[in-house]
Amino acid sequence: MFGVRSRWVQSISVVLLYLGSLSALTSFAQSTQAHYPDKPIRLVLAFPPGGPTDLVARVLAQKLSEQLAQTVMVDNKPGANGNIAAEMVAKSPADGYTLFYNTSAIALSPALYKKLNYDVRTDFSPVALTAVIPLVLAVNPSVPVNTVQEFMSYLKANPGKLTYGSAGNGNITHLGAYVLLQSKGLTATHAPYKGSAPALIDLVSGQTQFVTDTVNSALPFIKEKRLRALAVTSLKRTSVLPEVPTINETVLPGFEVGAWQGVMVPSKTPAEIVKKLNQEILKALGSADVRAKLALQGAEPLGSTPEEYAAYVNSELARWELVVRQTGASLDQ
Repeated sequence: MFGVRSRWVQSISVVLLYLGSLSALTSFAQSTQAHYPDKPIRLVLAFPPGGPTDLVARVLAQKLSEQLAQTVMVDNKPGANGNIAAEMVAKSPADGYTLFYNTSAIALSPALYKKLNYDVRTDFSPVALTAVIPLVLAVNPSVPVNTVQEFMSYLKANPGKLTYGSAGNGNITHLGAYVLLQSKGLTATHAPYKGSAPALIDLVSGQTQFVTDTVNSALPFIKEKRLRALAVTSLKRTSVLPEVPTINETVLPGFEVGAWQGVMVPSKTPAEIVKKLNQEILKALGSADVRAKLALQGAEPLGSTPEEYAAYVNSELARWELVVRQTGASLDQ
């Protein structure tokens, strides 16, 4: 009887010890979240410095640093259409200190690659949409056209002879041009680069003939007349290039492609941290100085709840899966 009682007391002690440890762990986790962030945050980008994503992300990172009283460091990890950065963040600790500043590439890769080392839907928790930037169809001045209509005619008369650059295989700057060409039965040679900056440098030097790149990235070259802007890909004209028509109003009604951006974190990141990050991002996007800086780049601030961003990503995944299936585009060799 004494032995049974002893074992019973021991069992109760083990249970109480377990509950005490669980309570301590819970209290520690709650305390950690309550003081978040208490060290620098890394904002991982999938593209190199100086590109359109980098320009917007740095504006946001600076503002978040001010608001959170902690450094938000931009960490550029370019390559493989954003998949290198995505995989790295997906495998990072879910503690809110490694964020993924993603682009529309996150919705393109699943349709373009047969195998990825991460799953967009299960390995990430969406935090917020941040901005969208229209693309601009721009040509080297040596191309003898002044309008998008003339450009289409020139392509038709020179099938496969022109080369267009992009920020990388499967990037929105690649598929934007690809879908436009396919819709008109036109052909051109694609030259992928590791980011918009090197693609634009080669376009300006005449190594390539045209791009559909983000407005904020191409704008300085357009203003210096080193590139000629023919059309933008938003449904309405952009305020930074008000004289440039849309593809929608000229050669292809309903055509709309934009380079949207957002913030995600590894899945299983505590909900309270996701909520705090969302609130801080929305606060930053609503500030007058951030909106003014984004407007100069032709970027439109968005903002969303985590749930709205998740729904948007799912809709974009479905959209580009259909486009890729229809065009037959693939990045798997």
